[in-house]
Amino acid sequence: MKLHLHLLSDSTGETLENIAKAALAQFDDVETVRHFWPMVRSETHLERILQEIGQNPGLVVFTLVNSQIREMLEGRCAAMGLPAIAPLDSVSNALSMLLGQEAKARPGRQHVLDAAYFARVDAIQFTIAHDDGVNWENWEEADIVLAGVSRTSKTPTSIYLANRGFKTANIPIVVESPPPTKLYELKKPLVVGLTTSADRLIQVRRNRLLSLNEETETSYVDQEAVKAEVAYARRMFADNDWPVIDVTRRSIEETAAAIITMCSERKAVGA
Repeated sequence: MKLHLHLLSDSTGETLENIAKAALAQFDDVETVRHFWPMVRSETHLERILQEIGQNPGLVVFTLVNSQIREMLEGRCAAMGLPAIAPLDSVSNALSMLLGQEAKARPGRQHVLDAAYFARVDAIQFTIAHDDGVNWENWEEADIVLAGVSRTSKTPTSIYLANRGFKTANIPIVVESPPPTKLYELKKPLVVGLTTSADRLIQVRRNRLLSLNEETETSYVDQEAVKAEVAYARRMFADNDWPVIDVTRRSIEETAAAIITMCSERKAVGA
């Protein structure tokens, strides 16, 4: 089945994309053609979009706060017999009733340049500067330090956490090159060990070597060597009583969510 999905937002559209992605994940065998329309803030702009919608009819999902633009979209979609959904309406209406106030009809208010925004920028800069064991002298400034053998998604998980506002450093665990003693002395950061099954690790590493056109028969992908490497890392995590996450069947988002929960629980206990 082929579906044209039109996403209209008066801001960046990030929220709308995430909602659509989450909903589509519940359906199989659907070929989706996404038409993404951010920063829709004028009737002239909307008119051009409506022409495209008319040529490729499908589901219209929108987050528009301007009442005139919204009414224009809903009216034209109704005339074409197309569903137009505003997924945030129910939440906004419920909040309005509970808080006793009208929602502010200002687009992109979640993207204001406030203290939280600059803290997130700072976290991203810190994380990039402390990738793969670099600048370990500053680890005490981190919120999270990820440790794990090569190819356990340390870097992408760190970047994801940074986008959520957590200063994150990471360190590869290598049998032949033990980490600096600073790692065992950290007080402020939450140190989390990332591990995976040896078979999965070998598969990922082989794909990595193939992509680099390098020899695939090395100790880097040797069954016994990899098992020993994983066991060495697990032993280090256990000896230091660090929480461990097995990333074998976890997405980066799921791993990050588990780590954020650990941070919240640790903060609650500390408080």
